[in-house]
Amino acid sequence: MRDLPKSSDLLDWYDHNARKMPWRVSPKDRAQGVLPNPYFIWMSEVMLQQTTVAAVKDYFNRFTTRWPSVVDLANAADSDVMGEWAGLGYYARARNLLKCARYVVEHHDGHFPNTYDALIKLPGVGPYTAAAISSIAFDTAATVVDGNVERVMARVFDIHTPLPTAKAELTEKAAALTPMIRSGDYAQAVMDLGATICTPKKPACGLCPWSKPCLARQSGSEAELPKKLPKKVKPTRYGIAYVVRRIDGAILLETRPDHGLLGGMLGFPTTEWGETPKDAAPIKADWKSLNTEVKHTFTHFHLKLTVKTALVPFDRPATVGDFIEKAEFRVSDLPTVMRKVFDATQSGLPRK
Repeated sequence: MRDLPKSSDLLDWYDHNARKMPWRVSPKDRAQGVLPNPYFIWMSEVMLQQTTVAAVKDYFNRFTTRWPSVVDLANAADSDVMGEWAGLGYYARARNLLKCARYVVEHHDGHFPNTYDALIKLPGVGPYTAAAISSIAFDTAATVVDGNVERVMARVFDIHTPLPTAKAELTEKAAALTPMIRSGDYAQAVMDLGATICTPKKPACGLCPWSKPCLARQSGSEAELPKKLPKKVKPTRYGIAYVVRRIDGAILLETRPDHGLLGGMLGFPTTEWGETPKDAAPIKADWKSLNTEVKHTFTHFHLKLTVKTALVPFDRPATVGDFIEKAEFRVSDLPTVMRKVFDATQSGLPRK
């Protein structure tokens, strides 16, 4: 019978190699009784969904400096939170962030519940996030499985079933290795192992604490795991973005509907996004099209935007949105695709 990887070996490695993160309590501090902040753990996990640690750190620091507790966040204005989130992507997460904070304040007296069953009921909290919070913040033996953990399990057990089909099998293997003691440190250790040693390309097996019992290492298949089903080809959608400046410098912006992509975010008025968008100018003007096309990729499709610009007099009414005074306009409040539109107006030339 083969020897299974030991959690103690991984924890020994983690004690010396844990990554430093602003929301994390180091294993040394945790051993001395310092407890993680559940609000920080929740915030980081929501931000880290489909985003890298490097991209999240600055956002996390800004959010927790401006709103140091869940009560502070719950009392924040929606527009302020959406503005701080701009550029991080997947904007439904920002809307759920506010919903969850307000729910915790209203139903849990401003304290995050400490069980998986209670956490999974919070707005925007799915199985992974509930497991991560209950494990990391409250040290319960929940099974935390992200992309890093899936890769480690696929290699340790030499599982060739492609993802996402293999998710249940990989979760079962991860659960079998999760210890009852130091569960939170262990969850972070597996994720760190995948992020720093058991990487997608050229894993550093010589440095891995689980190298000896790793079946993929023994068979030489580590570089090809985990296997994945072929990705579907993303369709391309088209649209027109309208950038309107008033003669006093004010810029026309609209707050997008709460539902759908970029929900609740500020942006330039656009047409619907589809195969053949119909012109839907938000104001009567002498429009000029830029010779620069804006390209952006969302989770399920590529987007190509034609950018039209116009300068209008002070008293020209718009059919959508509101003019934002020049002194109040911050391009940083815009989501990434709208920043690209703005940048195009700074560098693109009108098409004759």
